[in-house]
Amino acid sequence: QVQLQESGPGLVKPSQTLSLTCTVSDASITTNYYYWSWIRQPPGKGLEWMGAIAYTGNTYYSPSLKSRTSISRDTSKNQFTLQLSSVTPEDTAVYYCARFFIGQGLVQYDYWGQGTQVTVSS
Repeated sequence: QVQLQESGPGLVKPSQTLSLTCTVSDASITTNYYYWSWIRQPPGKGLEWMGAIAYTGNTYYSPSLKSRTSISRDTSKNQFTLQLSSVTPEDTAVYYCARFFIGQGLVQYDYWGQGTQVTVSS
């Protein structure tokens, strides 16, 4: 059973950089054809896809967040990390890491972390 676990500070001050790590168990982040993503859900709103890092190490970002987002990985620790710069209270959300693959032309999510609440406040 693949497990994903988010970790990081629950409170970030405005203008600072939010940094979260997803630790993956029972699967390698370099295994062919899997993508490792970050998704968030602000209070009272729907899910927002932020970006992903592929098994190759290539990264993909949401156009609306691209200027502030960076996703990287540490293959020795089997972890991938999200950094979101210049945060504002609008970045307050539950942040999830999740794995997906592309099957039959469709993006299919198969494993998710439990999510971690991040609040942006002074």
